[in-house]
Amino acid sequence: MPGRLVSIYVAPEAGAPVRAVERVGAIEGRGLAGDRYAAGEGSFSRWPGRARDVTLIAAEALADAEAEFGVAVADGQHRRNLVVEGVPLDDLRGVPFAIGAARFEGVRLCAPCSYLVRVTGQDRIFDALVRRGGLRASVVASGTLAVDDAVTWDPADVARRPTLPG
Repeated sequence: MPGRLVSIYVAPEAGAPVRAVERVGAIEGRGLAGDRYAAGEGSFSRWPGRARDVTLIAAEALADAEAEFGVAVADGQHRRNLVVEGVPLDDLRGVPFAIGAARFEGVRLCAPCSYLVRVTGQDRIFDALVRRGGLRASVVASGTLAVDDAVTWDPADVARRPTLPG
Protein backbone atom coordinates (compact mmCIF):
# COMPACT_ATOMS: atom_id res chain seq x y z
CA MET A 1 0.00 0.00 0.00
CA PRO A 2 1.54 3.33 -0.95
CA GLY A 3 1.99 6.16 1.48
CA ARG A 4 1.00 9.77 0.87
CA LEU A 5 2.74 13.14 0.80
CA VAL A 6 0.97 15.28 3.41
CA SER A 7 2.88 18.57 3.17
CA ILE A 8 5.91 20.23 1.58
CA TYR A 9 8.14 22.88 3.18
CA VAL A 10 11.00 24.96 1.79
CA ALA A 11 13.14 27.76 3.20
CA PRO A 12 15.24 30.00 0.94
CA GLU A 13 18.27 30.11 3.24
CA ALA A 14 19.61 28.79 6.53
CA GLY A 15 17.59 30.08 9.46
CA ALA A 16 14.79 31.46 7.28
CA PRO A 17 11.26 30.47 8.19
CA VAL A 18 9.94 27.54 6.21
CA ARG A 19 6.92 28.04 4.02
CA ALA A 20 4.41 25.47 2.90
CA VAL A 21 3.99 24.90 -0.82
CA GLU A 22 1.50 22.71 -2.66
CA ARG A 23 3.86 21.65 -5.47
CA VAL A 24 7.61 21.75 -5.98
CA GLY A 25 10.27 20.52 -8.36
CA ALA A 26 12.87 18.08 -7.09
CA ILE A 27 16.26 18.66 -8.72
CA GLU A 28 18.55 15.67 -9.19
CA GLY A 29 21.57 15.81 -6.89
CA ARG A 30 20.46 19.13 -5.33
CA GLY A 31 17.11 19.11 -3.55
CA LEU A 32 13.82 20.99 -3.80
CA ALA A 33 13.51 24.10 -5.95
CA GLY A 34 13.46 27.18 -3.72
CA ASP A 35 14.94 25.37 -0.73
CA ARG A 36 18.14 26.29 1.10
CA TYR A 37 19.88 22.98 0.39
CA ALA A 38 19.23 23.05 -3.36
CA ALA A 39 20.78 26.53 -3.32
CA GLY A 40 23.74 25.42 -1.17
CA GLU A 41 22.55 27.77 1.61
CA GLY A 42 21.52 25.27 4.29
CA SER A 43 23.10 25.16 7.74
CA PHE A 44 24.86 21.90 6.88
CA SER A 45 25.75 22.76 3.28
CA ARG A 46 29.39 23.23 4.23
CA TRP A 47 29.54 19.43 4.67
CA PRO A 48 28.66 18.15 1.21
CA GLY A 49 27.16 14.76 0.69
CA ARG A 50 24.24 12.86 -0.73
CA ALA A 51 22.19 13.21 2.44
CA ARG A 52 21.62 16.95 2.05
CA ASP A 53 19.02 16.99 -0.75
CA VAL A 54 15.75 16.36 1.08
CA THR A 55 14.52 15.49 4.57
CA LEU A 56 11.34 13.58 5.32
CA ILE A 57 9.41 13.00 8.52
CA ALA A 58 6.36 10.83 9.20
CA ALA A 59 3.09 12.45 10.26
CA GLU A 60 2.68 9.51 12.65
CA ALA A 61 6.01 10.37 14.35
CA LEU A 62 4.88 13.97 14.84
CA ALA A 63 1.60 12.77 16.34
CA ASP A 64 3.48 10.39 18.66
CA ALA A 65 5.84 13.18 19.76
CA GLU A 66 2.89 15.35 20.64
CA ALA A 67 1.04 12.57 22.46
CA GLU A 68 4.06 11.39 24.46
CA PHE A 69 5.90 14.67 25.11
CA GLY A 70 3.28 17.37 24.54
CA VAL A 71 5.44 18.78 21.74
CA ALA A 72 3.55 20.17 18.76
CA VAL A 73 5.55 21.05 15.67
CA ALA A 74 2.92 22.17 13.22
CA ASP A 75 3.44 24.29 10.15
CA GLY A 76 6.94 23.05 9.43
CA GLN A 77 8.53 23.83 12.79
CA HIS A 78 10.22 20.44 12.51
CA ARG A 79 12.28 21.95 9.61
CA ARG A 80 11.87 18.82 7.47
CA ASN A 81 10.99 19.27 3.78
CA LEU A 82 8.39 16.56 3.36
CA VAL A 83 5.79 15.17 5.75
CA VAL A 84 4.51 11.75 4.71
CA GLU A 85 2.06 9.26 6.16
CA GLY A 86 1.94 5.52 5.82
CA VAL A 87 5.63 5.36 4.90
CA PRO A 88 8.12 3.25 6.91
CA LEU A 89 10.95 5.79 6.68
CA ASP A 90 13.35 3.70 8.78
CA ASP A 91 13.06 0.91 6.20
CA LEU A 92 13.86 3.16 3.23
CA ARG A 93 17.55 3.67 3.99
CA GLY A 94 19.40 2.51 0.89
CA VAL A 95 16.10 2.01 -0.96
CA PRO A 96 14.78 3.86 -4.02
CA PHE A 97 11.30 5.39 -3.75
CA ALA A 98 9.12 7.79 -5.70
CA ILE A 99 6.93 10.75 -4.85
CA GLY A 100 5.00 12.12 -7.81
CA ALA A 101 7.32 12.23 -10.83
CA ALA A 102 10.49 12.52 -8.72
CA ARG A 103 12.72 9.65 -7.65
CA PHE A 104 14.68 9.49 -4.41
CA GLU A 105 16.95 7.18 -2.47
CA GLY A 106 16.95 7.00 1.32
CA VAL A 107 20.43 7.75 2.65
CA ARG A 108 20.35 7.85 6.45
CA LEU A 109 18.17 8.55 9.43
CA CYS A 110 17.76 12.17 10.41
CA ALA A 111 18.44 12.87 14.07
CA PRO A 112 16.95 15.92 15.78
CA CYS A 113 19.29 18.78 16.58
CA SER A 114 19.45 21.42 19.29
CA TYR A 115 18.62 24.07 16.67
CA LEU A 116 15.01 22.90 16.90
CA VAL A 117 14.92 23.86 20.58
CA ARG A 118 15.95 27.41 19.68
CA VAL A 119 13.54 27.70 16.75
CA THR A 120 10.49 26.29 18.51
CA GLY A 121 11.15 27.36 22.11
CA GLN A 122 10.15 23.83 23.17
CA ASP A 123 12.78 22.31 25.42
CA ARG A 124 11.40 18.80 25.01
CA ILE A 125 11.42 18.74 21.21
CA PHE A 126 14.85 17.14 21.00
CA ASP A 127 13.81 14.23 23.22
CA ALA A 128 10.43 13.99 21.47
CA LEU A 129 12.04 13.44 18.07
CA VAL A 130 14.81 11.03 19.09
CA ARG A 131 14.28 7.91 16.93
CA ARG A 132 11.49 9.82 15.15
CA GLY A 133 13.55 12.44 13.30
CA GLY A 134 12.87 11.09 9.84
CA LEU A 135 15.03 10.30 6.83
CA ARG A 136 17.57 12.13 4.70
CA ALA A 137 17.31 11.31 1.02
CA SER A 138 18.98 12.17 -2.25
CA VAL A 139 17.10 13.15 -5.39
CA VAL A 140 18.13 10.61 -8.04
CA ALA A 141 15.75 11.74 -10.81
CA SER A 142 14.23 15.20 -11.17
CA GLY A 143 10.48 15.63 -11.25
CA THR A 144 7.56 17.46 -9.73
CA LEU A 145 5.83 16.40 -6.53
CA ALA A 146 2.63 17.74 -4.98
CA VAL A 147 0.67 17.41 -1.76
CA ASP A 148 -1.43 14.21 -1.84
CA ASP A 149 0.94 12.44 -4.27
CA ALA A 150 1.52 8.78 -3.57
CA VAL A 151 4.82 7.70 -2.01
CA THR A 152 5.79 4.36 -3.51
CA TRP A 153 8.61 1.86 -3.11
CA ASP A 154 9.19 -1.77 -3.96
CA PRO A 155 8.98 -3.97 -0.84
CA ALA A 156 11.45 -6.34 -2.52
CA ASP A 157 14.05 -3.53 -2.42
CA VAL A 158 13.51 -3.21 1.34
CA ALA A 159 13.90 -6.98 1.77
CA ARG A 160 17.12 -7.01 -0.32
CA ARG A 161 18.90 -4.12 1.37
CA PRO A 162 21.73 -4.97 3.72
CA THR A 163 21.24 -4.45 7.43
CA LEU A 164 22.25 -0.86 8.08
CA PRO A 165 23.35 0.69 11.37
CA GLY A 166 21.06 3.36 12.92
